Amino acid sequence: MITPEKNSNEKERLIDLKSYSILDTLPESDYDNLTAIAAEICGTKISLVSLIDEKRQWFKSHHGINASETPREYAFCGHAINDQNNVLIVQDARKDIRFHDNPLVTQEPFVIFYAGVPLISDNGHPLGTLCVIDNKPKLLSQSQIQSLSALASQVTNLLKLRKSKNVLEKTLTKLQEKNKELERFAYIAAHDLKSPLIGISSMADLLSKNYTEKLDHNGQRMLELIQSSSNKLNNLIDGLLKYTKSDNILKEVKSNINLEDLKRDILGLFNYENELSFELESSHAEIETNRAALEQILINLIANAIKYNDKKHVEIKVNISSSDTHYKFSVQDNGPGIAPQDQEKIFDIFEVLNNKDKYGNPGNGIGLATVKKIIEKSGGSIHIESTVGKGSIFIFNLKK
Repeated sequence: MITPEKNSNEKERLIDLKSYSILDTLPESDYDNLTAIAAEICGTKISLVSLIDEKRQWFKSHHGINASETPREYAFCGHAINDQNNVLIVQDARKDIRFHDNPLVTQEPFVIFYAGVPLISDNGHPLGTLCVIDNKPKLLSQSQIQSLSALASQVTNLLKLRKSKNVLEKTLTKLQEKNKELERFAYIAAHDLKSPLIGISSMADLLSKNYTEKLDHNGQRMLELIQSSSNKLNNLIDGLLKYTKSDNILKEVKSNINLEDLKRDILGLFNYENELSFELESSHAEIETNRAALEQILINLIANAIKYNDKKHVEIKVNISSSDTHYKFSVQDNGPGIAPQDQEKIFDIFEVLNNKDKYGNPGNGIGLATVKKIIEKSGGSIHIESTVGKGSIFIFNLKK
């Protein structure tokens, strides 16, 4: 018996093999199907997907044999990977000096015929073989050899897909960890800024109340800028806190929501707006969904419809319907409308189309981003239909 030599790039080959994270994994039907087809095409009892590591050949798939691995020094595949450009064919191992006294030949499984196609990685390293084995001498036709090589290519493609999937999963995990870190940072930063900002705002209000008459025009103007900037920053921080807390809203369990109660609660929040006509229409008396999430969405959309409305009398209509899988909502207003080129932008965080609302307060571009985040994480989607001068309809759905 001649023990197979180590591959000329053995160190790099082993690193490449380990990068697939496949050794000692459970059987998979995709590989088992290919070995079954290989045995059928070549007319052999045994077919293997064999991967050669440092000390053994391990079988990702073993058709017609129960063994899951053998020592590397006995491996026919160990010889095959050292000639990676060709198919290794041994017609009768009993007459081959390399294998005649090999324990795999003289004992179970009594290997006599062998044909192995090297499995080549993207980096050009032979990882192992797709091989067929029988316990009697045999010849393969040219078409059988070509078919075996084609099946080996499919095994290689499965290995590549596995590696790509592993890389993608690791990347997604890192991104999720980064997102959690960023959200945690945003929450802490916003929370820690709250206290000093309240102090600045309170001091500015106190100065305005008690010392305005003692300040000249420039001094009064500077004080107004301090108050305005404080209010703007306070709104921004509140928006950030709501955005980072939105994931917690989604953890609440679904409950039955009476739509008349929902309508009454919404009107109660906006009773300061005297010129408001509000309608809620639905064929349902109640729906079952995450109440906190739905209220957060509707309050944001209705508040925006009021704040940025350019009409004396504000009209808002909410419609709720359903399909087999989702609840469908629409929030329609009679506001100024949104130009087509801006309709995608409005859902981006910190995107502000109007510097101030009708009350003179600056926007922060967080409200609609929060709405979109809650909806998409609830298994839904949102879009807008709008005509400039004729109002807007925000249409969204939530998974039942």
